[in-house]
Amino acid sequence: MINRAILTGRLTSEPELKYTTSGTAVVTFNLAVNRQFKNQNGDREADFIRCIVWRKSAENFSNFTHKGSLVGIDGRIQTRSYDNQQGQHVFITEVIVDSFSLLESKPKSQQNNYSNQPSIDLEDQLPF
Repeated sequence: MINRAILTGRLTSEPELKYTTSGTAVVTFNLAVNRQFKNQNGDREADFIRCIVWRKSAENFSNFTHKGSLVGIDGRIQTRSYDNQQGQHVFITEVIVDSFSLLESKPKSQQNNYSNQPSIDLEDQLPF
């Protein structure tokens, strides 16, 4: 059987990094994925998909993304259920992310700027 989800979208909020009692990192976030068609008003609608990343990838995802980040994810769909405080049985569908790609570069204000640094002539320092 094939269970594969490949999505491109933007984070709707800051990724939420937590650690399990055993110390395993897990990050959750919602991804807004535009639909391929427009509604009756001519607007493009989006689906909001809950995603989960585990372990070191979770820490990396949390460090390099933020609300509004454009990311591509590759993962699998998983469902689970629980009984809420009102006694209702709740089903959840989420994507367990196996890998992700950052699809935008950092804004110029966040990039390292080496253009103001003096240049170094390495040939002057060579012993031969």
